Amino acid sequence: MSLYRIGDLTRQLGLSADTLRYYEKLGLLANVARTSAGIRQYDDKDISRIKFIKRAQRMNFSLDEIKNLLHMRADPQHAKDEIRTMTAEKLADIEVHLADLTTLRNELTLLLNLCRGSENGCPIIEDFDAD
Repeated sequence: MSLYRIGDLTRQLGLSADTLRYYEKLGLLANVARTSAGIRQYDDKDISRIKFIKRAQRMNFSLDEIKNLLHMRADPQHAKDEIRTMTAEKLADIEVHLADLTTLRNELTLLLNLCRGSENGCPIIEDFDAD
């Protein structure tokens, strides 16, 4: 089993030392080993846990939700229904955001096309002033 210092992890995982300390403070990383001088030493299990956290964040889970997922990770078979519910809720949130983004894309595309064909003023600015 290899041990890594905080600087090793920041380079390997692309996270800042402050982020790693924050994860520890929140309890996302528990029982990080320390040398007698107090230097943190991370092992392969810690790296796996950090990668899990990063992946869950990319899926738009909050740190509180990730903390729950980490607890469920220890026994996923018994937490399967709860994990499925959390994921379904996250997917529903993403669907709403996608719909909002699609509407926004369509509005901006329309304004851009109107601006290209306009000889007077700027339809984009005029649209912003309308609300």
